[in-house]
Amino acid sequence: MKTEIRSHWSHAVLVCKKCQKRAKASFGREETPSLAKALKRRLPGGKGRKARLGVIEVPCLDICPKNGVVLIDTRHPDSWRIVREDADIDRLAEELST
Repeated sequence: MKTEIRSHWSHAVLVCKKCQKRAKASFGREETPSLAKALKRRLPGGKGRKARLGVIEVPCLDICPKNGVVLIDTRHPDSWRIVREDADIDRLAEELST
């Protein structure tokens, strides 16, 4: 049995699942209720472990902002973001992929 599996990720983006649920917001032009799904659609480079960047929904991060979703870019673990419903998802995806 394998003990390691290779992926093509350069980094990962962690999105709080509880915040997405509580915010009852919709993100992007198609008004997706999940920030993680909206980001996955806009990020280049494939799906799953073959993508250039991973988007992972994680349990509660204990920040719980009103009308926002907490997002962590693993390249900068010291700086967490709060993404509001009116955020420009295209620009956010571009920032995360570079």
